[in-house]
Amino acid sequence: MLLQIKNIIIFAQLYTQDMQYKRILLKLSGEALMGKRQYGIDPERLADYAKEIKTIVDKGIQVAIVIGGGNIFRGVAGASKGMDRVQGDHMGMLATVINGLALQSACEDAGIATRLQSAVKINEVAEPFIRRKALRHLEKGRVVIFGGGTGNPYFTTDSAAVLRAIEIEADVILKGTRVDGIYTADPEKDVEATKFDFITFDDVLRKGLKVMDTTAFTLSQENELPIIVFDMNKDGNLLKVVSGENIGTKVNL
Repeated sequence: MLLQIKNIIIFAQLYTQDMQYKRILLKLSGEALMGKRQYGIDPERLADYAKEIKTIVDKGIQVAIVIGGGNIFRGVAGASKGMDRVQGDHMGMLATVINGLALQSACEDAGIATRLQSAVKINEVAEPFIRRKALRHLEKGRVVIFGGGTGNPYFTTDSAAVLRAIEIEADVILKGTRVDGIYTADPEKDVEATKFDFITFDDVLRKGLKVMDTTAFTLSQENELPIIVFDMNKDGNLLKVVSGENIGTKVNL
């Protein structure tokens, strides 16, 4: 068994030698799963994402994913309307598990071996998050989807993404959005907004640019974990990013 695992690792190392990154954490927003809908999950968007993920899995890249739950429920939004924040955040955690199950199904339909791990114990539908088990799945070429956020209220899925990326020793966090990087202003509202190809953590903070919530961003900076923000909805972009092409905006020290 040990020899078999060693051979898998050696094969993956040889197969990924032309790739910029070997192990990545892909952060997707829950809203991205809505596609053109007003809420819920768009099966076509799920299938598109699974196809993109398969292109890099087939290259031997080890892939972990954290997905939000905003297409179903946001704890902050519930709290703003009078709901208890802790209860709302727990509902949001469950929403991320629902999205994780949907993405897992789409990935498996595309022929990708996938495991869903949850920070909230739901043993009937997902494995509990165990770092060593997650690493073993990744080394075997399985995509690992982390649901349930951090398992604690008051923390966003951005924070969960950075935390899990650090724990699994990912090379980079890839934040897939509907825009092609970080701009001086919202490009959907300001036609004069200009895009950054590269920017430092300090410059992001000084300019007040929104990349992730402050807790997540600071955690990434302290652990010297680069972030790349890119357009996930454009075919082929995910493969281009892991190949080292200048796609999106890279945030580094």
